Amino acid sequence: MKGGENIIFYITAILVVLVDQISKILIRIYVNIDDTLSIWGIQMTHIENSGMAGSLFQGYGRLFGIVAVLFVAGVIYYRKIGALKGKMNEISFAFLVGGAAGNGMDRLLFGQVTDFLVSRSGKGVLNMADHAIEIGVLLLVSSIVFPFLKSLIYRRCSVE
Repeated sequence: MKGGENIIFYITAILVVLVDQISKILIRIYVNIDDTLSIWGIQMTHIENSGMAGSLFQGYGRLFGIVAVLFVAGVIYYRKIGALKGKMNEISFAFLVGGAAGNGMDRLLFGQVTDFLVSRSGKGVLNMADHAIEIGVLLLVSSIVFPFLKSLIYRRCSVE
């Protein structure tokens, strides 16, 4: 594994955790639970969620924290043995690890996560770690789909 990919992975993951944790600390300090405010057109409502996505499985926050730790350890292990290759995979897994670590820290420390970013549809409240996980999944899917489409197009052009 190249040193540059190591740096990209760790810097991205650390930045995700820092942005996530700082934003949650500020929300916990300055916004009461269930209070809503809008900053620069972004609607925020402070809630505490002891479950997972969509508030499913409430009360299992610490269990989900352990799952997050196992996920982070698994990614680091697979990076160490060289199973994750390529800059796009490094960046996508950095977002996934940063998001998992950010929410995992909250779950292990508090038994719940702080959510505050109201979705535009109004059907959910997320945090920065959740959005980092979404970005990581999107990048990971893109890193699989685009090369596959490129190979299909290349094969098709070479056959004609």
